[in-house]
Amino acid sequence: MWAKSFAAALLGLPLTVGIIGLVALLWPGPIERTALPWLLMSFPLWIGVMSMAFAFRSGLRAWLWMGGATALCFALIHGAKLLGWTAELPA
Repeated sequence: MWAKSFAAALLGLPLTVGIIGLVALLWPGPIERTALPWLLMSFPLWIGVMSMAFAFRSGLRAWLWMGGATALCFALIHGAKLLGWTAELPA
């Protein structure tokens, strides 16, 4: 139970940031208009992601799945930026 709790506490927020960041970057339309609604959705998603850690059979599975999903989200964000699929914000 402790391993699942630590996975939820330590990987819940980065996974949520990765999911919200990926969706916000790839969502059609100007990012200035869509960023705030996605940021407001981050707290309910964070609670859902943290509670998802307790659905796994063991703490090791929770760490592996959530860690892999976090790494995948951030890799997809960087890949989308590298391929030019996102609009650059003016400075």
